[in-house]
Amino acid sequence: MKLVVFDMDGTLIDTQALISEHMAATFAGRGLDAPSPAQSRRVIGLSLPQAMARLAHSDDEVLIGQLVEDYRAHYRASLVTEANREGLFPGALEALNALRARPDTLLGIATGKGLAGVHRILALHALTDHFVTLQTPDHNPSKPHPGMLETAMRETGAAPDETVMIGDTTFDIEMGVAAGCKTIGVTWGYHEPRELIAAGASTMIDRYDQLAGAVAQLLD
Repeated sequence: MKLVVFDMDGTLIDTQALISEHMAATFAGRGLDAPSPAQSRRVIGLSLPQAMARLAHSDDEVLIGQLVEDYRAHYRASLVTEANREGLFPGALEALNALRARPDTLLGIATGKGLAGVHRILALHALTDHFVTLQTPDHNPSKPHPGMLETAMRETGAAPDETVMIGDTTFDIEMGVAAGCKTIGVTWGYHEPRELIAAGASTMIDRYDQLAGAVAQLLD
């Protein structure tokens, strides 16, 4: 059985503007210098505590905990007024449907989002039934540690050489490499394509209509 695992933010859904706004409001609310959109984009994909620590340049656990809770509060508040700002990238739905139709292929998620957020996004886009394994920092180490992929493979019975990780950041690619899996970097996300190649991406795609061919080349 083959396993195709997707990152969410920057790979399936375009959330950089929303995340950057929440980060800026979170830091300003604590009297700290707000990170720029470019700085926020660099940490998308990490667990929230790791992302906050990097942006704050601090290992103060109390401060990091406060920033995490403030960010989550901003995120929850935005669900009421900005529910339409977490759209799928063009072609994502069609690509997911095509992969799901393959009888020998299972789909999974490995993301820095919390599990509650993953469930909400999947329900929003009617994708809940597409994925058989959902891996988040709730029960795994943050990327780029290989734990999310290792758990996904255990849950599905897929071997590393039967598994491919698809992502837009070096964290995704490094996680896949560390887990012994194939990796596909996407060029429409939040880290530069050259960085994904340097991190060890097995191949790169520029559009979702190239995904099926890339998966077949790596796994078939």
